[in-house]
Amino acid sequence: MITEFILGILLPFLGTAFGAACVFAMQGRLHTKVQRALTGFAAGVMVAASVWSLLVPAMEQAEDMGRWAFLPAVIGFWLGVLFLLVLDRTIPHLHQNSSQPEGLHTRLKRTTMLVLAVTLHNVPEGMAVGVVLAGWMAGNGGITAAGTLALSIGIAIQNFPEGAIISMPLRAEGVGKGRAFLYGILSGVVEPIATMLTIWAAGFILPALPYLLSFAAGAMIYVVVEELIPEASAGEHSNLGTLFFGLGFTVMLALDVALG
Repeated sequence: MITEFILGILLPFLGTAFGAACVFAMQGRLHTKVQRALTGFAAGVMVAASVWSLLVPAMEQAEDMGRWAFLPAVIGFWLGVLFLLVLDRTIPHLHQNSSQPEGLHTRLKRTTMLVLAVTLHNVPEGMAVGVVLAGWMAGNGGITAAGTLALSIGIAIQNFPEGAIISMPLRAEGVGKGRAFLYGILSGVVEPIATMLTIWAAGFILPALPYLLSFAAGAMIYVVVEELIPEASAGEHSNLGTLFFGLGFTVMLALDVALG
């Protein structure tokens, strides 16, 4: 159990770290098409994980509610959406290819706000891993060790391009390789922190596990619709982002079925 626990926490962070390390092997910015494809892929993974690893288990665990088994999933989902909406409106951040910061007005540097933008949507990913790990550790029959590993691997895969997407543009703006890599690492640190905090909180409210699972799903879907899909479909040749969305979705789906 200890090995699975450690892997579940560290794999998503390592995905970000390896992606950020691309700054040492590549020069300049990522091509727009490459960035669009990677963003679409990440969106596909997050949607599939939200459905198969979070919402479906949430409804399965509420089966004793009969025809109202959907209720915890709906309530938790909307709480997650509203939680991310609050974070989005309050935390100052700047999306890629945008010149207009979002959140509260601040004098933070552009590089800092770019990191905060990625950090913001790493929070629900860390929560998703945390709540699934908590359910498995509590002996919940609907959540298996293989299922938690599948979720961690899927998020780690989509974190790889995210790490590159944050470090490479910073390098192109004149930030040193070491600092660009560090910023990429810092954007991913929030995931294991969010995972541990979610595990700790879930220990007190395990009966609410279906709500927590769907809460994480709602938060992830908010990020996908508000940020990732617009970035993947912006400009010409938006079909590239769509195709890679499908690829990410099917990769996560395959992982969940094969390992779950």
